[in-house]
Formats: sequence, C-alpha cells, structure tokens
Amino acid sequence: MSSPALSLSRRLRQSPFEGRSHHGARAASVYNHVVLPTAYASLEEDYWHLREHVQIWDVACQVQVQIQGPDALRLVEYLTPRDLSKIVPGQCVYAPLIDEQAGIINDPIILCLAPDRYWLSISDSDVLLWVKGLAIGAGFDVEVTDPDVFPLSLQGPKSETLLSRLVKEPLSEVRFFRFIETEIAGIPLVIARTGWSGQGGFELYLDAPSEGERLWDAIVDAGADLDLRPGCPNLIDRIETGLLSFGNDMTLRDNPIEAGLDRFFKMGKAAEYLGQKALEQIAESGPDKRMVRLVVPGAAIANPRGTYAMEVGEAKRSGEVTSITYSPRFNCNVGLGYVPAEASDVGTDVVIHGPDEFVTGQIANNDWGTSG
Repeated sequence: MSSPALSLSRRLRQSPFEGRSHHGARAASVYNHVVLPTAYASLEEDYWHLREHVQIWDVACQVQVQIQGPDALRLVEYLTPRDLSKIVPGQCVYAPLIDEQAGIINDPIILCLAPDRYWLSISDSDVLLWVKGLAIGAGFDVEVTDPDVFPLSLQGPKSETLLSRLVKEPLSEVRFFRFIETEIAGIPLVIARTGWSGQGGFELYLDAPSEGERLWDAIVDAGADLDLRPGCPNLIDRIETGLLSFGNDMTLRDNPIEAGLDRFFKMGKAAEYLGQKALEQIAESGPDKRMVRLVVPGAAIANPRGTYAMEVGEAKRSGEVTSITYSPRFNCNVGLGYVPAEASDVGTDVVIHGPDEFVTGQIANNDWGTSG
C-alpha cells in the first residue's frame, strides 16, 4: 500500500530551499514542522554516493531556538548536564537536554555566537516553548525566539573541496565543531564543520530566506565536476556511524546515561541544571539498560515503524531494537537498541522479533565486531 502524499499548508514551516530540494525527491517526512526529503535514488545508491562524493542536503528542519540576553549562558547551562562554562564564540557543542527526571528532551548542537547569544540547532521536538517556560518560570533575563535561520548541509569526502571554491577563508583551519561567519555570493552565512553523517562535511546557516535558491544554485554550479547531488540523512550511514536519532533511538523515556551520551559530559559540573539530582542518582546506582550496536546476519530487515522486541542472552531478558538496516558494506544487518545493562557485553546473543520471523544476532563493538 502506498503512503499518502503530504498536504502542504502554512502550518508547515517553509524551507527556503524546497524549490530546489524537492525536485527529484522520491520520499519525504515532516521534521520540526518542516518537510524533509528522505530519499532520492535509493537508500543504498544514496549511501554509496555519500561515501564517495558530496551531497547537498536541505536540512532547514533543524530549526534554531535562540537564547539571548544577560542570563543566556546561565539558562543554556541549566538545560544540559554538559559543562559549557568554557564555551567561546565560534564553538559548537553537542549537548543532551534533559527534564526534571533526567529524560531526554532533545540533543541539539549549541552554537555560541556571542557570550550572550546562543542557537540551539534542535532535533525533532518542540523545544522552543519548553525553553520559554523555563526562562519565564525561573526568572532568567533572556529573550527566547525562533529566528528565521535555515541550515543547508554539504556532506561527503568532497565537501571541503567544494566549499573551498566558494569562501575566501581557509577551511582547513576550521576545526571540527567550530564555525566561521562568512559569505557565499554575497550571502551572509554561519558555516560550521558539523553534520549528521559519518563522512565529514559542513552545515551552512542561512538567515536570509529569500536567498535560499540563489545559495543552492551557487553551490550546485561550483560542484558540477564533483558529482554533487541532492541528498538527505542516510539511514545506513547513520547507523554505521552510531548516530542516534531523537524520537527513534532516544525519547523522553530514556536518559543520557542509558543512551550512551554520558561520553559527552562529566558528572559534577559546577553550574546547576534541571534534572541534576535525578541524573546523579542514576549515575550512582547505574542505568537499568544500555544502548548497544547489533549485528544480525541474513536477509535485510526493514527498519521498524516503532521498535522490535528482543530477547537478550541465555536468560532471555527483554530488550528492544530502535533502528536497523542492511549494510551493503558489512553484508549484514546493523542496528541499534537497548538491552539490560547486565547483559550488554559484546558478543551476547540476541533474538529479534522481526516483522516476519525471529532472527538471531549479537551485540557488537563500535567497529561492528562481535569479539569481546
């Protein structure tokens, strides 16, 4: 059965690139109230092209929440267990946001534009009103807004070659998770060495929506000899890289220690943050479950609409698969999911209740090996 077509209306925020990015797209979803193309050629063909060349992605759906004012840093610190006390203008930081029970609200990239001005480049959840509520309720002296700032992404091994043709700054000096303020064809941009792929690239933040198509065309013209194509976040690449998807691999039901995001922060930061007591208790007692990588031989398994139930280890403890796909590079299915913390060792056997049958696999390490 085919899926229904999307009905576009003013309830959906319009991407300034959609006049270009929607052409040739075979599928789309809605992310942060913006249409996100999700397939062009095929999942596998788009994957190999991303690994070998360069793609231009319309990721205007990564909307910004701007926090500005005398208490801006104090409020941003209050949202996350990650220590931001040393963040400086030009720096980006990946930081999980948590609620009072340490549940994950979102996992944005935080950009420091000035000591009193920050962007939260958010995943798919309504962070704006939550931040405004906290700011007003706790009396922070800030203004919380959703500016008309729309990211465009260049991802793939040729992305730096392409972008170097368009900006005067030496991109080799822009480190990972740093950004510069520059322009392309006279269009002001914030360009960060970030992106939701494992192939390297940049995200270009446009705050002049009327220039969206002109920016897209300038990039396409400069990349004509590099096999530049429109693309989108790719499921195979995402899972192989171990990038978690908010709403799929983590939700408000999960905390950052269970999800493995504690590698991005240390307990005991000086600044107060929401959910601090709850997270400290989880850290002290240990999490009930762990996010793990999974290797499953055999025929391709469809990515779940929700999750797949999973039996873990000899005791058949309960787990769940949150994302899975067939990897043409590893010639097996690769997945992500939660298992009981006491049964999370590499090499542990699992039985997944797939869409058509039960299939067996193992917990893998970060290189997708199954030897402990």
